[in-house]
Amino acid sequence: MGTKNSGAAKAGASTQIGLHNLSPAPGSHRARRRVGRGPGSGLGKTSGKGHKGSMARSGHGGPGGGKPHFEGGQMPITRRIPKRGFTNPFREEAQIVRLDAIAALTSEEITTEILLAAGLVRAGKGPAKLLANGELTRPVTVRGVKVSASAKAKIEAAGGRVEG
Repeated sequence: MGTKNSGAAKAGASTQIGLHNLSPAPGSHRARRRVGRGPGSGLGKTSGKGHKGSMARSGHGGPGGGKPHFEGGQMPITRRIPKRGFTNPFREEAQIVRLDAIAALTSEEITTEILLAAGLVRAGKGPAKLLANGELTRPVTVRGVKVSASAKAKIEAAGGRVEG
């Protein structure tokens, strides 16, 4: 049993390129330099690094720089700056929605899904929160969205209500 292309391959036609038959272009691949293999190689003993000094040490110097955070002997910035306070890794920053953006919506009910559909908030970027920037002229019902105290007052003044 053979495949359709097996006859063409045997006849001397071009074969398909695959990982099994790839090779670099002639002259493009050069063997790596093996250092530290005796005096006859010209790069034995110190392996071309000379004697002592930071460039002779492992983890120092060379292309790409020296040790990370090493500042030439001066006190590193991570030790110079004061370390105080606390950053909560679980903090959720609210996505701000203005009241005038709500006024532009046609819906009478405001939920997170409606704000997502309108493009006022993004999914997975934290909870939405209504702020009292702008005016509201028609009554709306707000459900499941955080609301500032002044925004709540403006919504209720326009005849709307805020539910949990």
